[in-house]
Amino acid sequence: MDSGLLAEVRAWIEDDPDPVTAEQLSALIESNDETTLRRYFSGFLQFGTAGLRGPLSPGPSGMNQAVVGRTAAGIVQYMKSRSLTSVVIGRDARHGSDVFEDLSAQIFAGAGFSVSVLPRPLPTPVLAFAVNELGADVGIMVTASHNPGSDNGYKVYLGGTVDGVNYRGSQIISPADREISAEIEKIVSLRSIPRARTWEILGEDIVEKYVDRTKVLAPRPGELKIVYTAMHGVGTKTLQRVFHRAGFPSLILVQAQAQPDPDFPTLVFPNPEEIGALDLAFETARTFDADLVIANDPDADRCSIAIKERDSTWRALRGDEIGAILGESIARNTKSGTLANSIVSSSILSKIAARHGLNFHETLTGFKYIAKIPHLTFGYEEAIGFCVDAESVNDKDGISAALSLAQIATDLHADGKTLLDLMDEIWEIYGFHATEQISIRVTDIASIRATMSKLRAHPLSEISGFKVLSLDDLSIPRNELPPTDGLRFMLENNIRIIIRPSGTEPKIKCYVGIVTSDKSIAHSLLEQLRPSLRELLS
Repeated sequence: MDSGLLAEVRAWIEDDPDPVTAEQLSALIESNDETTLRRYFSGFLQFGTAGLRGPLSPGPSGMNQAVVGRTAAGIVQYMKSRSLTSVVIGRDARHGSDVFEDLSAQIFAGAGFSVSVLPRPLPTPVLAFAVNELGADVGIMVTASHNPGSDNGYKVYLGGTVDGVNYRGSQIISPADREISAEIEKIVSLRSIPRARTWEILGEDIVEKYVDRTKVLAPRPGELKIVYTAMHGVGTKTLQRVFHRAGFPSLILVQAQAQPDPDFPTLVFPNPEEIGALDLAFETARTFDADLVIANDPDADRCSIAIKERDSTWRALRGDEIGAILGESIARNTKSGTLANSIVSSSILSKIAARHGLNFHETLTGFKYIAKIPHLTFGYEEAIGFCVDAESVNDKDGISAALSLAQIATDLHADGKTLLDLMDEIWEIYGFHATEQISIRVTDIASIRATMSKLRAHPLSEISGFKVLSLDDLSIPRNELPPTDGLRFMLENNIRIIIRPSGTEPKIKCYVGIVTSDKSIAHSLLEQLRPSLRELLS
């Protein structure tokens, strides 16, 4: 075994606060498994979408106590350099979340900070709400959102204005992520980091305040039969409480997925967007002859809905369809404000804003950017993330979005209409906007870099027979957006294609947008494009 690697592993074991992961590494040394050790020691887990996210595994490349402890210690130094003194911490119900929360609280308390901890596993939006409600300088949420059960993560929020950026309880952006990473790199040992257990465990009143603030989004409850799945996550209790307090009838739960279970036993991937993820919800909807299906991802910051088609089959709506429904409904009921979406989302929201005399902004992918838009009335990203009440939660919130969608469906029902009728109205006004995401999951991140490099080195002149009219390298932006790793192709026939690496999973993603006057034309174009795009990504 390489002597340098062996020395690095032994030094890590010596400082590892978790005897389980230390023993795993010792066993790998004993078995001379250099391949696995190199995978675990391929660099420190880097900040991606507002924090850490990765597999639960030993060594610097995974989520474990040693990595989380160093991360907390790095954030401590970042906070001290900016005179930030208070932090609130929350967690979901994933493997390791309770341990990572406790370890983080010890380190922040040991630094002399005011530390508050949410009372139990709760949705991410409750943490984002608590940052502002408590006036905390920093928020930490231990969660991997919709990633597989083998992963965990660590989201970081800032509460006020830091380095000239008005965060107001939103996720960190550059340069904060780089600066925190630099502080983490300086932490060479956890043994010398002071710890304490002097923190406050918050009461249920913080959850009650969130519920009371959210319920007002639906002042006209009806009698729709709504099926709900939490996807084995932490959404059920909070969402039930919000719907009950707003006056809606009891939700019909997908019982097999209603309680937190970090193994996600009924799902391959706990993401409502994945094929088959809503099968149990559809089965429940058919059994109870339901009117609407609502799904949250495991930390309930994302929201998906499914509707009954006119032939009585159930279909999950795409994030862009939900964004159009919420955007048009909110725009019809507001006189001023700003709508915003990410660059990979449909172009329809900009047209909705223009028609209703509202401002519009386009941002990079990720709610950490959307949340920085001043006077945000509604923001969304196509990956089923929606912000309908930025004053309360300056982040995507799958619970307030679910309540808002239930209210829209209820109002339509009172007029003898459905969400299908509203979508038809939207397409009639703005044209039919077809969108689709094609993603390829990989085992080697290097293959994604290779694909992006190849597409840059050999620019395409056509895709599936459609001429490429323009190509924007988003790493060298031509507008006010910051640089990001992505390519945007504009093709004939009003076709837009964006290819980029995922910020949260080992995937390369392709986003297709087509605007036509006819649904059948759009579907035909998508059929023609899919094979070539899959080939490009693989």
